Amino acid sequence: MNHSEPQFIPLGSRRDRDWPEVWDLYEESFPACERWDAASYDRALADPAFEADAIHLDGAVAGLLFHWTTDHFHYVEHLAVSPRLRGQHLGSRALEAFCRDRRVILEIDPPEEGISIRRLHFYERLGFVANPYDYIHPSYRAPFHPHRLVLMSRPEPLTDDEARRFADFIREHVLSYSEHKHAEWPRIE
Repeated sequence: MNHSEPQFIPLGSRRDRDWPEVWDLYEESFPACERWDAASYDRALADPAFEADAIHLDGAVAGLLFHWTTDHFHYVEHLAVSPRLRGQHLGSRALEAFCRDRRVILEIDPPEEGISIRRLHFYERLGFVANPYDYIHPSYRAPFHPHRLVLMSRPEPLTDDEARRFADFIREHVLSYSEHKHAEWPRIE
C-alpha cells in the first residue's frame, strides 16, 4: 500500500498532458447522464469557480477531483480513483486533504443498496453528514432524467439557507455547462 500524500494538479485545458488519462477515468467511473461532454469542459475550465484536478501519487495520475468554489462552500462534483489503486485508501486521503479547513458539499445516491450504503458510510467516516432535504438533481445530458440525491456536508449539517444557496448554485451556474437550456432543478423549497 502506498502512503505518500496525494497531490492535486489543476488541469487548465483538455490539451494538458494528464487530460487523456483523467478523461478515460471520468468516462469509466460515471454514467453518461452524470457526465458533461468534452466541449462543456472547454467552457467550464475557463470559469474561475471550477477546477478539474488530476490526483497524482508518486508523479503519476491516480485519480480525479472536479470541484467548484464559491464564497460559502466547496462543491465536490466528481471524485474517482484509478481502478488499479482502489482499496488503498487513496480516495479517503485525497478527500481528507481537500476538505481540510473547508466547508464542503457533495451529492450521493440514496443509500438503498450495497454500493450506495457503502458510499454513505465512506463519507460519514470522513466527517460528512447526510442532510434531510428533498433534493432532485437533473441529469447533465438529454434526455433529462431527474434523480433523487442525498446532500452531504462537512463539517456540519447544512442550514436551510445553505441548502437553498447550494441548489441555486447548481441550477443557475453548474448546469449552465450542461445541455440544459433552463434548468428547473434542483430546488430546495
